[in-house]
Amino acid sequence: MATPADHDPATDARPAHAALPCVLDIEASGFGSGSYPIEIGFVLPDGTAYCTLIAPDESWTHWDDDAERMHGISRSLLHRHGRGAQEVAQELNQRLAGRTVYCDNWAHDYAWLARLFESTDISPSFRLRHLRELMSERAAEHFDDTREMVARNLQLRRHRASSDARVLQLSVAKAMQNGSDAPGLARA
Repeated sequence: MATPADHDPATDARPAHAALPCVLDIEASGFGSGSYPIEIGFVLPDGTAYCTLIAPDESWTHWDDDAERMHGISRSLLHRHGRGAQEVAQELNQRLAGRTVYCDNWAHDYAWLARLFESTDISPSFRLRHLRELMSERAAEHFDDTREMVARNLQLRRHRASSDARVLQLSVAKAMQNGSDAPGLARA
């Protein structure tokens, strides 16, 4: 729970969605070689959220128990409720066509998206970029603190892709608002 000292009423109100980026987050089977996406979530500029579990492709076998403890998604949950890679890739393309989509961990997220799309022989219809591209250097320097404050204020109970995407979206908006020399989203 936020204390009066770190509570900022400005994060309670949603910024105008013209100023919000489309943000994506991915939960994965682990890190490094062999890892793959198990959940993808995104939040559009208007606040609409999307999230889905992904059933592992037969060739996707890597599993890291530490990653499972962090995101709380078990293999059995994926097998019961996950959707096939083909279906997920097609839906992402439909919902995100032509957009620039931002993430906070570009190297991992790009690799996991590539693994998803390569397994389906489908090309993404959207571009993935790093959130830091939206912020001035000053705003980027304070981004981690801003993200922690936004997460506390939202009081989300679980570490999942769409929840994380919402925290990131509101955090970058707040960081840009506080960084007077922020470049804005005109190029997104």
